[in-house]
Amino acid sequence: MESNFGIYEYRVSFERLNEILDTNDNSFSEVNEIPSRTQLTFTNGFYVNCSALMIDIRDSSKLIDSHKRPTLSKLYRSYISEVVAVINGNTNCSEINIIGDGILGIFNTPLKNEIDNLISTSAQLSSLMKTLNYKLVKGNISEIQVGIGIDYGRALMIKAGHKGSTINDVVWIGDVINQAVHLSDHGNASYNDKEIMISNVIYNNLNDYNKSLFSLNLNRGCYHGNIFNSDMEAWYVENCK
Repeated sequence: MESNFGIYEYRVSFERLNEILDTNDNSFSEVNEIPSRTQLTFTNGFYVNCSALMIDIRDSSKLIDSHKRPTLSKLYRSYISEVVAVINGNTNCSEINIIGDGILGIFNTPLKNEIDNLISTSAQLSSLMKTLNYKLVKGNISEIQVGIGIDYGRALMIKAGHKGSTINDVVWIGDVINQAVHLSDHGNASYNDKEIMISNVIYNNLNDYNKSLFSLNLNRGCYHGNIFNSDMEAWYVENCK
């Protein structure tokens, strides 16, 4: 098995700190669309406007208390596998990060119709959860609830990790990421909270039909809705009895 082991040398480490901290601020460029990750180095970065979608399981600690580990592995593998498939099926998806039982998608959405496409993706996720829960119950596994949060804004895209090794990844920093996570925390959080939470900027850029699917959530300061994919719903009705 390949290993990334390397003896820690503090003098070399301290030099790397200097290299990182002395990076010129001009190395961070403003771009109109999300660039390829191959353009990233350990000394540059890109500011870009993008959309972020976060989906997270509600009360996941209760699952750990009520199921043995082999059962949990089936639940999480099935959930992560198909959520990633749905998010990756959006042609504007640029990055997918798995953060515990949360999955974050970053989307290149300079056009309004691409924001509407993101709503379609959230509808697919909701319908996926409905079918997944049916299959989980058939396998004597607890149902899950998720919250989905979507926002649009400016983010910094950087490469971070250990230079000279394969231990590195693209990291996204900015309010748009934090807000998507924050909104997902509110999804299905209470009886009055619907599954999908979208920011005001997302709502204001939707077409009239998609706007009609959401209502104002005064307590959360955003819009929310329970929406589904019609084809997936039809399959569910026909096959999940």
